[in-house]
Amino acid sequence: MPTLQDYRGQHPAWCPGCGNFGILKAFKDAMVELNIGPHQFTIVSGIGQAGKFPHYVRCNTFNGLHGRTLPVATGIRLANHEMTVMAFAGDGDCYGEGGNHLIHAIRRNINVKLFVHDNQIYALTKGQASPTSMEGVKTKNQPFGVFSEQMNPMAMAIALDCSFVARGFAGDMKHLTLLMKEAVNHKGFTLIDILQPCVTFNKINTFDWYKQRVYHIEADYNPEDRIAAFQKALEWEDRIPIGIIYRNHRLIPEERIPVIKERPLVRQAVDISKIETTLKEFC
Repeated sequence: MPTLQDYRGQHPAWCPGCGNFGILKAFKDAMVELNIGPHQFTIVSGIGQAGKFPHYVRCNTFNGLHGRTLPVATGIRLANHEMTVMAFAGDGDCYGEGGNHLIHAIRRNINVKLFVHDNQIYALTKGQASPTSMEGVKTKNQPFGVFSEQMNPMAMAIALDCSFVARGFAGDMKHLTLLMKEAVNHKGFTLIDILQPCVTFNKINTFDWYKQRVYHIEADYNPEDRIAAFQKALEWEDRIPIGIIYRNHRLIPEERIPVIKERPLVRQAVDISKIETTLKEFC
C-alpha cells in the first residue's frame, strides 16, 4: 500500500498560508486511502498557481497550455482508459480560458476527474478578477470594481447535466479528501470546485470569510434530484453548501465507442499498412 512519502514531489513554491496546501494534502491522503500508486494515475494541468500542482506530486504528468487542460486529459483517457486521469486547474484557467472545453467535456461525459482551485482571482498574474470574482470587488485591473456578474460553476454544470458536481473547501481537508475519493470512484466526468483562499491578492474571500458561511450538505439530501441540486447550487451569500451537490449515471465514451470498448487503444496492435493506405488517399 502506498504512503504519503511515495507521492512526494518538488518543494511547493506557493505563498505561505495558501489554500493550495490544503488541497495538496487532501489529494495525497485520498490517493493513499484509495490505494492508487503514483504510476497508476496521470495529472494534467494548465497555467496558474493551480497549474503547478503536479510538480508537487510524484505521478505521471502533463503540464500544458492555459485553458487547455481538458483536451489533453481527454486524449489521454481515450488512449488508455485503464489509466485514472485527473485535471487540476484554477478558476481563471478552467472557467475563463478553458470554459469552452469544460462545456464539451461535461457533454461527452469523459471519465476525467476535474479539480478546480477556485480562489476567485488570477493569483499567478498578480490579482486581476476571474470569472468567479464577486461583483463590486476591486482589483488592480478593476479599480472601480468588477462589473460582470459572478459566474456560478455549480449551477452551470448542473444545467449541463454534469455527471458529478461537488464543492469543497481547502480549510476542511478531511471533508475534501472524502469528496476526492467519491469523485475518483464515480464513473463519469466529475467537477469539484474547491474554495481556496488566496492570502496574497484576495483579502475578501479569506479562510475566516468561508468558515462563517460554508456548511456540510445535509445527510438526507438527495444529490440525484436535479431540481433540488440546482436550488442548492444557487446558495452563496450567507450560506455556502459544500459536498456532493449533483450526481447522475450516464454512459462514458469507452462504453460507447466500439474501437476501444474491448481494450484500451494503447493495448491494440498497430497495422502500418492501414496508415499507408490512408496516406495514399491524399496523393
